[in-house]
Amino acid sequence: MRVTTKCYRLNSSSFLQSTLDLLAFGGGRRRRRKHAASSYISDSFSLTAAFVLATERKKIGLTMKMAPGCFVVFLLFLPACQSAHGRYAHKLLKDLLTNYTNALRPVADTEHVINVTLQVTLSQIIDMDERNQILTTYLWVRQVWMDAFLAWKKDDYDGLDTIRIPSSYVWRPDIVLYNSADDEFSSSMETNVVLRHDGQVMWDQPAITKSSCSVDVAFFPFDVQECHLTFGSWTHNGNQMDLFNALDSADLADFIHNVEWEVLGMPAKKNVILYGCCSDPYPDITFTLHLKRRSSFYIFNLLLPCMMISFLAPLGFYLPADSGEKVSLGVTVLLALTVFQLLVAESMPPSESVPLIGKYYIATMTMVTASTALTIFIMNIHHCGPEGRPVPAWAERFILQYLARVCFVYEAAAAEERPPGGPASRERTESDGGKCNGEARGGDAGARKDETSVALDEGGDAADGRRSGGGAAENRKEPCSCHHHLGLRRNVEYIANVYQDQRAAQMRVGEWKKLAKVMDRFFMWLFFLMVFIMSVLILGKAV
Repeated sequence: MRVTTKCYRLNSSSFLQSTLDLLAFGGGRRRRRKHAASSYISDSFSLTAAFVLATERKKIGLTMKMAPGCFVVFLLFLPACQSAHGRYAHKLLKDLLTNYTNALRPVADTEHVINVTLQVTLSQIIDMDERNQILTTYLWVRQVWMDAFLAWKKDDYDGLDTIRIPSSYVWRPDIVLYNSADDEFSSSMETNVVLRHDGQVMWDQPAITKSSCSVDVAFFPFDVQECHLTFGSWTHNGNQMDLFNALDSADLADFIHNVEWEVLGMPAKKNVILYGCCSDPYPDITFTLHLKRRSSFYIFNLLLPCMMISFLAPLGFYLPADSGEKVSLGVTVLLALTVFQLLVAESMPPSESVPLIGKYYIATMTMVTASTALTIFIMNIHHCGPEGRPVPAWAERFILQYLARVCFVYEAAAAEERPPGGPASRERTESDGGKCNGEARGGDAGARKDETSVALDEGGDAADGRRSGGGAAENRKEPCSCHHHLGLRRNVEYIANVYQDQRAAQMRVGEWKKLAKVMDRFFMWLFFLMVFIMSVLILGKAV
């Protein structure tokens, strides 16, 4: 008797009703048979089969008397069907590996070329070592090829389509990473391969790779890097094994976000290279990983502190020269920039290419050095003493008059009128400054000499009168009064000359101080402009 079964959708009500109908069969001996059959209905698979048999019993023409016996025979047959695939899989593996070797290429004819399809999935960028120029990545590598000796007919093995076995059992392509920088060459994992009935072998292998990458830090921290990962056979040439791209680029769907690098793309390209040692072509597949550095960390930790320190350098010109801290501020700023320069140099590879941030630091340090040197020069001008020469005429016209107005430097006493301070001024003061007995002195030094000669002549006449015995009382008193006033006048002239000399020296010192102040303001605005332009240029690279 041939029994055919069909697949039905199981629901709780129909299943319960069919089970009750089955348990209601016969009495006595039928109950014992029902009790024996109920032991097989303990698991879900047997209950499902019981439901199928109960619903089909009318269609297949079974009588109520024959149903329990056929039902028991069917349930005894189910475990054997369940384990059929397992037995066929063992038999298939044994048949496939009989007389099979994984040491030779799996081709029926040695002249045939075995084609390997390569697909790479980028999962994570673990590290980018700029100093040693090594890129560490986590990849999923899939290789697919056809093995002529691992094919079978599905009907001979109960419809078995695929099996999974250890990859060491079968032949594997010797595809390696050409530019590997790993010391041990053991970063890959031994995984299973998937065998299909048509002989297709698929090998998915996760690997942590260390590859050499030429890092260009010319625009650090706004740089874009290109790292190449070249895969190819180490021993097989293009006439024995050929490589193909599964996709135009690596798969980035499962990429884990990196905090330092942004992945712009990873295109794949097939190359066929003829080496000097061999005449045969050697194909390879090169994946170019385009990376862009995330510069926010470096902007907030290296650039902004440097900019703020750089803006302190021009403020050294604004400090008063008498404070004694102008040079100290410049030296302190220079030392701070040197510390930041060392931090950048430690992370960069020792190459001829100077990073952009390094150029910015060098330019800023040069500017601070120049400002410190100019501060020393201006302080020397500021402290020019009374023995110094007067301010040159060109400096007085260009710096004290024109440049002072441009830099908004005003001093009321010096800007309105220049007080007398030279030898000519002293002559003018002497010519109209002294009086004797309430009368004004002569108009110039010649008049003073005439007065002195007149007084001496009068003194000589009085002496002649005393010798002749014919002088009056007032004639004897007049020479004594003139001699007294003559000494007083000389003392006043000396004091006036000393005062005028001091006044002239103070005016020279004041002019040199004003000259130094104007130069301080001019260089302060100039260096502020230079710092602003450099900051705009360096930040413009980030946009």
